[in-house]
Amino acid sequence: MENTVRNHFWIWGHEAGSHNGLWNLPGKSRMTPLEGAYYLGVPNVIMVVFRNQPEPPFDRHAIAFRPLNQVIWSIVGDSSSTRNNQNTDLDEILRLAPKFPNISGVIMDDFFHEPDAMGEISRLSIPVLRSTRAQLHAAAHPLGLWTVVYQYGLALPQKDYLDECDGVTFWTWKPEHLLGLEHNFSRLEALIPGKRKMLGIYLWDYDQGKPMPLELLKNQCYSGLQWLREGRVEGLIFLASCICDLEIETVEWTRQWIAEVGEERLR
Repeated sequence: MENTVRNHFWIWGHEAGSHNGLWNLPGKSRMTPLEGAYYLGVPNVIMVVFRNQPEPPFDRHAIAFRPLNQVIWSIVGDSSSTRNNQNTDLDEILRLAPKFPNISGVIMDDFFHEPDAMGEISRLSIPVLRSTRAQLHAAAHPLGLWTVVYQYGLALPQKDYLDECDGVTFWTWKPEHLLGLEHNFSRLEALIPGKRKMLGIYLWDYDQGKPMPLELLKNQCYSGLQWLREGRVEGLIFLASCICDLEIETVEWTRQWIAEVGEERLR
């Protein structure tokens, strides 16, 4: 496989229609994660459970993803996926992985939270993380353990948890905080030197329920591309598949930008 920019691009996938009626989005989407990947022109997907959907077994989704280079599956879905508070989807992914060699890892979405009454800041304990990672590394082909880290959560005592992970995807929830992206990403680098990192890019302002400012989106893409060239990140993730058919300005700009930069070869 050629080491092109495109091969380091990912789409964040949810079930078709997952965001319909939410966040003031302009219409109803019917686009699947695979269709979203094809539409943007990216060869990799991170498939994440949203509001407890989909439920195992995941075979039909995995079959649809066979044309893709890499697939990362959530074992902990978004914060509304309450089934993953008690039981992760680890066993299901370990079952699928031997059948689908493009499955390269798993991810924990919305993993950290503000301290609860017991002082806990995560959905899984460190011993459970350690056991999970060991099982993933012992799979038929070793799988990586990824988690989500938000800019606003950098002040939480996350390091001991992140030490048990293989990689981090970094997200900036509020668009205005993108003005400090370089500074905040440097904080993450200092926190987890040597860990794998990918940059998450929102195509919609989910905080305020309105379009993402195009200039902020552009600047994030340009920064991510430069960090990819420098080896500071190994991928860029565009969120989400279930808004890609709504004719949103940032989606269309991103699609064109990927077409323009995708064939650049990296060292």
